[in-house]
Amino acid sequence: MTQAFASEESSESEALTSEAAAAAASSCSREFRANPHPVYAALREKAPVCPLSPPHGVETYLITRYDDARAALADPRLSKDMYGAIDAYHRIFGDSSIALDDNMLFSDPPKHTRLRRIVGSTFTPKRVESLRTRVQQITDKLLDELLEARPASGPVNLLPEFCFPLPLHVICELLGVPENERKQAQEWSATVAQTGFGPEARKALEIAEGNLRDYLVDLCARKRSEPESDLLSALVTAQDQEGALTDHELVSTAWVLLFAGHKSTAYQIGNAVYHLLSRPDQKELALRDASALNAAVEEIFRFETSVENSTFRHAKEDVVIRDTLIPKGALVQISITGANRDPEMFTAPGELDVQRPNVQATHLAFGYGPHYCIGAPLARLEMQIALGTLFARYPRMTLAGAPEDARWLTVPFPAFRGLAELPVVLDPS
Repeated sequence: MTQAFASEESSESEALTSEAAAAAASSCSREFRANPHPVYAALREKAPVCPLSPPHGVETYLITRYDDARAALADPRLSKDMYGAIDAYHRIFGDSSIALDDNMLFSDPPKHTRLRRIVGSTFTPKRVESLRTRVQQITDKLLDELLEARPASGPVNLLPEFCFPLPLHVICELLGVPENERKQAQEWSATVAQTGFGPEARKALEIAEGNLRDYLVDLCARKRSEPESDLLSALVTAQDQEGALTDHELVSTAWVLLFAGHKSTAYQIGNAVYHLLSRPDQKELALRDASALNAAVEEIFRFETSVENSTFRHAKEDVVIRDTLIPKGALVQISITGANRDPEMFTAPGELDVQRPNVQATHLAFGYGPHYCIGAPLARLEMQIALGTLFARYPRMTLAGAPEDARWLTVPFPAFRGLAELPVVLDPS
């Protein structure tokens, strides 16, 4: 099975010209979204720094090679400050989203340094580790409810029943979102994630962003008046030598932690379950013990990361990468998916090898440099507990259909790489 997937990716990429690959990546067609790997393979080989013509109409360059991607992620000439490319940002995301994007994800030093220092002082590895028991409890409860709702011998879509509720409940626990308010917050977040370019999509996006912003303003106010032991209460009072978060920064930081803290992990759990069920030999190796599972999680982050591309950067000056000029003001996308399958960095990168050495130190699923994902320890913890518990509870679980029939997200904006559904049979016996 693994060899078949790998050879298919290789043969398809060889048939693509650089122009065809660039057109596929630009159009974000349904075919490309279903399987982008041959396109990224062709671009790595023939156009590693590729000009695109995306639907939003803003000049964009896509980077697909590992070395280039790693360097670009830490390059100060490629800015994350959205206000430096405000016209392009408005064209892609609209005006309303700015109110939610005054955070460390969309800023450069020294502002980024200050925001990350304040958030890092509260979102500590110790705080994450203290959640281990609670993550296990949430996981067990979700699996109990899964079995109560339907017979184990029938098909179930794991994405809405398990993969999404788990990280949503965990990040809400961490932030201090009341349980009876989580479903609505998740629905608004899901709408905000669906970037579209038509008037109806824009309107829905603006409404959801406004509702989510108003909700977070109210939640922060409640934490300020009645602080608890959660992360959001800690952020309300946290400060460094330059002061505390402003009200605007606080709300925006709460938003990025809520959104990034569940969406990417949910799709990553789904990707992991799908690929392990598609490859029984790798599943058996991954589930031998806790150490093997931890290593397998890192390889799955590399092999099929849920964060397909980094968030936009823009060139603050003319930048030359691999003899390609990226002009000042152009947007830059860094393909994490493409970089993580670069044969110059990884042996047989199109194969899932849960015993691959040193992969945690080399894959780019959490980025690199100053913007390295602050939530990486939490994502790892959730993945380890989710997969370990799920497969221990249902060791005979199978996909409900053939692996090649899987449906992947086909939304027009490739922020996430994940399944549209994950039908499984928990216990075929």
